[in-house]
Amino acid sequence: MLWSGWGDPAKAAALPAPIRGLLRDMLGVRAPETPAASFGEVRLPVAALSPLVLSELRGIVGADHVRSDDDARIRHTRGKSTPDLMRMRAGDGSDAPDAVVLPGSHAEVLELLRACAAHRVAVVPFGGGTSVVGGLVAARQGFAGVVALDLARLNRLVSVDAESMVVEIEPGLRAPQAERLLAGHGLTLGHFPQSFEYATLGGFAAARSSGQASAGYGRFDDMVVGLTVATPRGTLDLGRAPKSAAGPDLRQVILGSEGAFGVITSLRLRVRRAPAERIYEGWRFASFAAGSAALRRLAQDGPLPTVLRLSDETETMIGLARPGEIGGPAADAGCLVIAGYEGSSEVAGLRDRAATVLAGLGGVPLGPGPGESWAHGRYSAPYLRDSLLAEGATVETLETAGFWSNLPRLYDAVRLSLHASLGSPLVMCHVSHVYGTGASLYFTVVTAQSGDPLAQWEGAKRSVNEAIVAAGGTISHHHGVGRDHREAYAAEIGDLGVEILRGVKGRLDPEGILNPGVLIA
Repeated sequence: MLWSGWGDPAKAAALPAPIRGLLRDMLGVRAPETPAASFGEVRLPVAALSPLVLSELRGIVGADHVRSDDDARIRHTRGKSTPDLMRMRAGDGSDAPDAVVLPGSHAEVLELLRACAAHRVAVVPFGGGTSVVGGLVAARQGFAGVVALDLARLNRLVSVDAESMVVEIEPGLRAPQAERLLAGHGLTLGHFPQSFEYATLGGFAAARSSGQASAGYGRFDDMVVGLTVATPRGTLDLGRAPKSAAGPDLRQVILGSEGAFGVITSLRLRVRRAPAERIYEGWRFASFAAGSAALRRLAQDGPLPTVLRLSDETETMIGLARPGEIGGPAADAGCLVIAGYEGSSEVAGLRDRAATVLAGLGGVPLGPGPGESWAHGRYSAPYLRDSLLAEGATVETLETAGFWSNLPRLYDAVRLSLHASLGSPLVMCHVSHVYGTGASLYFTVVTAQSGDPLAQWEGAKRSVNEAIVAAGGTISHHHGVGRDHREAYAAEIGDLGVEILRGVKGRLDPEGILNPGVLIA
């Protein structure tokens, strides 16, 4: 993973001329006056861990698995939000951990947490490093240091229960590796978020991830049937049946907790048969409202495709609905729907029934081209963000979800807030996760950088968070809370909800060493 951007540096590409012209003429974007810092120019704080603590950590996991060199510290600094990348491009490594520790077993994680609690060392659980909500920046005040607990060595497919369709997998396994291992058994998770190429399964669980095929396979938290969790107080082993009436489901306490309550060391996951066939196609609707009505109809009455996405007029026009073709000729007027079908013998029939519904609601079939283009470029958008940043544009994403009846209000509230904060930004939106009761809204905003682009975006982000809460949406559908959404999350769940979460943290992590400052204050 590129230290100051996304993914494989070899995949980054310069912006096409039409996009550069659009940025200049429409938004007033100009190239930055100061070039981005090189790796060697990143300013790191002096490591705070004492030799005694380092020696104890090495005694637990082995000297080779405790790293305090500049390379390891820089590559474990923050996540991949636009503010994270802006700071790294400016050479600001002030949030770097003092050391990176790589445990090799659940027992080692337990021992590490006990040692860090005893020495008041903050611990940031680290998977793929793809957080976009400030989920990897620990508060330092009151602690003797910060370590990144990198789970990369916990990367095995432990067992396959083909009869129950349940697998046990360690959390440090990256998603592509997991899919390759499962494919050897004819299985799949069906979880393909935009972060798929670099994120880990433990990160998916800790942040309640939702993949692009969620309509067919469900969210990642739907797939989790069991968890083993290491905490400073001991082990939680949760989930012994598909469903249970034995009290509140404590798995839900860990899912979405972003490492603030414990470190996931094992996952038991529901899997599906790997599909024999995949069909993706495009449809055009006259408006975002008409397209939303069609998605609602399929979500509520079926048949429901495996992938179902709707881009608004702006996203369709710009071409971001098909990132592999960004900068190409504008699509026909209206809004693009991508429908995908995965499975075996049932795929053709499912596609035909869904097509009848879409056509009956005003959809115009565009054939497989748009769908195949989307599938080809489905992980490309973060690379486009890097290219935009290099040109002097601020580009960031944010997402929310609401009930169908409230979705138009929520859509308008976010757009109005962004325009009020940023002047005349380019704001695009799509729906990519649908339910019988509602859907997600995923926004991309592009604006010219001001003299202080960090303050510019942070002000806009505060305003839009307040607008989402006021409009009745959730502060996050699948990105998580981190630090960026912490205050809005507290407003969403109320004072009593915050007290409950603090009580849980106080029991599991009495010294408060686990990701301090993330999720709850």
